[in-house]
Amino acid sequence: MELGIDTRLTLLAAGLIFLLALVLGVWKYRQMATSPEHFAHPYVDIAHRASLLYSFATLLIAAFVELSSWPTWVNLAAAGVLVFFFLVAIGAYIVHGAKQDTTNQFENPTASLHIGMWALVVGEIGGFAVLLAGFIAGQFFS
Repeated sequence: MELGIDTRLTLLAAGLIFLLALVLGVWKYRQMATSPEHFAHPYVDIAHRASLLYSFATLLIAAFVELSSWPTWVNLAAAGVLVFFFLVAIGAYIVHGAKQDTTNQFENPTASLHIGMWALVVGEIGGFAVLLAGFIAGQFFS
């Protein structure tokens, strides 16, 4: 079976996010090994865990991309939106972990944080809803 380009790219994204999680695990380990309390900064820990979870979420997305009946461009766009927001979230956690500027990014929220969160909500739920609808259409109504 040959996978479509949309599925291959989504699987590549899952693999790259997993690799990022492994690298972030080294950063977390170094902080745990060198801090007096033997804890990593909360956002280093969150970046590591989120990357692990998002890598497997992206793997799940790849299955829905492969089984969707929508055109390749629709599947790729929907998966791309999801992966984009996963990476933006991980990136924000990395920045907070590197700066060690907060242990809670909502402690002093800005308007841009709230706008970004609503964009994330719409993008992630909407992107997955498109793929789920394509799966349902292809597997139950074709």
